[in-house]
Amino acid sequence: MKGQKLLTFASVGALMCGLSAAANAAEWKYAHEEYEGDVQDVFAYAFKEYVEENSDHTVTVYRFGELGESDDIMEQTQNGILQFVNQSPGFTGSLIPEAQIFFIPYLLPTDEETVIEFFDESKAINEMFPELYAEQGLELLSMYPEGEMVITLDEQVSSPEELEGKKIRTMTNPLLAETYRAFGATPTPLPWGEVYGGLQTGTIDGQENPIFWIESGELYEVSPHLLYTGHGWFTTAMMANQDFYEGLSDEDKELVQDATDAAYDHTIEHIQGLAEESLEKIKEDSDEVTVTRLDEEQIEAFRERAPQVEDEFLEMTGEKGEELLEQFKADLEAVTED
Repeated sequence: MKGQKLLTFASVGALMCGLSAAANAAEWKYAHEEYEGDVQDVFAYAFKEYVEENSDHTVTVYRFGELGESDDIMEQTQNGILQFVNQSPGFTGSLIPEAQIFFIPYLLPTDEETVIEFFDESKAINEMFPELYAEQGLELLSMYPEGEMVITLDEQVSSPEELEGKKIRTMTNPLLAETYRAFGATPTPLPWGEVYGGLQTGTIDGQENPIFWIESGELYEVSPHLLYTGHGWFTTAMMANQDFYEGLSDEDKELVQDATDAAYDHTIEHIQGLAEESLEKIKEDSDEVTVTRLDEEQIEAFRERAPQVEDEFLEMTGEKGEELLEQFKADLEAVTED
């Protein structure tokens, strides 16, 4: 009888522990801007897997279009409807002007190994940006690169003069618009959902994205001429609603940070070689695709137009932008010096 009582007490204790764990379990919602299998999706699911393997919490991931466009998911995150969001500085530029620094052409190198080292070690990214995001009620958890930017066009182009008058779709980002103005084109802001149709109908003549996204979104079908100018990398940021994050227990904050680190490491490994694989898929799928890689002399014709974009960045962002740009350049110098 005594043994049965002990067993009963033990069973009740186990049940109470189980109920306590269930009561503390939460469902976290996480939205990003890309499709199944794309880089942000890879990051989100690596984060989800780590959280669910190391806690009783669950993470529901929403892909592009399931909760609206990029502006929609940011608004939902700021309002606390979503706990986590992945959004590129291309869309947060109007909210956080300093984030537009990634759109100063020829600031970032295009060498993959150097870019990754920069993101790992940059003081600007890892110390200064979190403060800027916090001012907008966002806890910046990670910034990471996705791939070199590639321009797709309706015809082959190799100089700023040949871009003259071309309507190039840009994100709703003032500095990116200034970049294409400097390059000779006509920047045309357009939501992502309208890009394929715009290229198909000639409403726009081209757009820019990393090559994996061009392949995933099948943009090469309606914009088959690929132009590598070497002007930059696509960068994105994963963040949380700050009120939500600050309300977490220390244990859950550590869980979120560890899950973010695990997702970052997994994603950095994933992107290595991804550009080459995506380009091969495009070339195998279409015999209309052309690939133009500018030589150093041709690149210089574009690069010499970059200073006016940097000047515009400084005018937009003032002292904060100046300090950020100075640190950005120091960080880049540290990873590129021999």
